[in-house]
Amino acid sequence: QVHVVESGGGLVQPGGSLRLTCTVSGFTISTFDMSWYRQAPEKERELVATITSTTSFTTYTDSVKGRFTISRDDAKNTLYLQMNSLKPEDAAVYYCKVGRFSAWGQGTQVTVSS
Repeated sequence: QVHVVESGGGLVQPGGSLRLTCTVSGFTISTFDMSWYRQAPEKERELVATITSTTSFTTYTDSVKGRFTISRDDAKNTLYLQMNSLKPEDAAVYYCKVGRFSAWGQGTQVTVSS
């Protein structure tokens, strides 16, 4: 019933930027914390950033602090991740998560390569 669609990934050179979008259908996200995760090949899924529902307080994993910005538009039921100064180690499939649900979408591929 909860449908999550991630988009906005692509191929960029090191130092480039991308804006990822997560659109949620069948569920209202306004009262839920939202998160971005990523998973690189042969690595564990990693929490990248979280934004809370009540105050929009944001947290980031150390490796992306100062480069990534998570934001939300509850009126559009949408989550965003602005990714700047991309590094090869940022390459992964990126997923969004609604609260504690595990309704993972297909993810969106981010490739960072010269």
